[in-house]
Amino acid sequence: MLTPWAIKKLEGLTLEYMKIRCVGKECYGFVAVHRINFALGAFHALLAIMLLGVRSTKDGRSSIQNGFWGPKIVGWLGLIALTFLIPDGFFITWGNYVALFGAMLFLLLGLILLVDLAHTWAEYCLEKIEYNDSRAWRGLLIGSTLGMYLGSIAMTIVMYIFFAGGGCSMNQAAITINFIFLLIVSFVSIHPTVQEFNPQAGLAQSAMVAVYCTYLTMSAVSMEPDDKRCNPLLRARGTRTVSIVMGAIITMLTIAYTTTRAATQGVALGSNGAAGYAQLSPDSEHGLVTQQPNERREMRAEALRAAVESGSLPASALDDSDDDDGSDDGRTSKDDERGKTQYNYSLFHIIFLLATAWVATLLTMTVKMEETGDFAPVGRTYWASWVKIVSGWVCYAIYSWSLVAPVVLPDRFGY
Repeated sequence: MLTPWAIKKLEGLTLEYMKIRCVGKECYGFVAVHRINFALGAFHALLAIMLLGVRSTKDGRSSIQNGFWGPKIVGWLGLIALTFLIPDGFFITWGNYVALFGAMLFLLLGLILLVDLAHTWAEYCLEKIEYNDSRAWRGLLIGSTLGMYLGSIAMTIVMYIFFAGGGCSMNQAAITINFIFLLIVSFVSIHPTVQEFNPQAGLAQSAMVAVYCTYLTMSAVSMEPDDKRCNPLLRARGTRTVSIVMGAIITMLTIAYTTTRAATQGVALGSNGAAGYAQLSPDSEHGLVTQQPNERREMRAEALRAAVESGSLPASALDDSDDDDGSDDGRTSKDDERGKTQYNYSLFHIIFLLATAWVATLLTMTVKMEETGDFAPVGRTYWASWVKIVSGWVCYAIYSWSLVAPVVLPDRFGY
């Protein structure tokens, strides 16, 4: 949507009836990009509202999330068509302010998830080592930590050699600050005071944060414009095309990972998510025990309930029994969300709403259209480079706070 070729094709689909302009000038898809993403964002916003309060598949609205794919696609296409009836001025304002704010929220969300992933990975490995005394997991933890640190150092050396020449003060500063932050968080993670309040903290988490932030810095310097001759990747014709394509692929993969993990891992965001079942109360209703079973099924139900209340079995065992009993009615597929949904449906769509704002902002922010051919660069601007650089710094700050917080607020953490 960002190139003259794409604009001509889009206008051709409307039989030349629609002319895409921005304040009297061709905008090469600025408004078109925001129309498409606005329609997709509105689609997810509507679904988020419709699915508010859905806790299990017993709620009839759950079928909206897990089915009706044809009508949902038709509805999304209808929203796209409706956006072309909205004046261009609305989308110029939307893109410059509202979408930009949503993009910042999505970016911050991705950084929080990265820090959460680092802690989860290290704690999972430590748990395996502690309970199983596994040499394999110990070797995996140590090897991955060393590998990520070596990767961070290697990327730093490459950046200094190829992207930090004379006159490239921005790159020199970004690379140096990133390396200093790398050393700081590594030292803090093994500080005796931090270890006393959070014994699970260590170099494993720091290594993952360091390699990701170093990658962000390398991505920033390798995707910036070459007006100061600080980006040798863009000088060769073949390398330039490859960098555009690879930048687009990596960007979209990152967005896909962030949206999927954030939408389905509500625990990291403060949501109840799918973190188990609530304790059963004597008066609570459950599909298994509210039916009218025969004598044998009643005995089985009582035995299962007693096992659940004693803690021998999880509450999900009652749902499993529900599914087995329901097989007589022709249900062959297992419903694992009768007791509780695996993730928050509304949160799922809110995350995707923010993702549409980030994609639209990344595609349209300060791209110089005279430099584009049939391929439009994704993220090859100083704005995008600085966003990545600052994102790395914010990620270091979030991770540092996760280390220091148990020391500052010991009552809030149960280590």
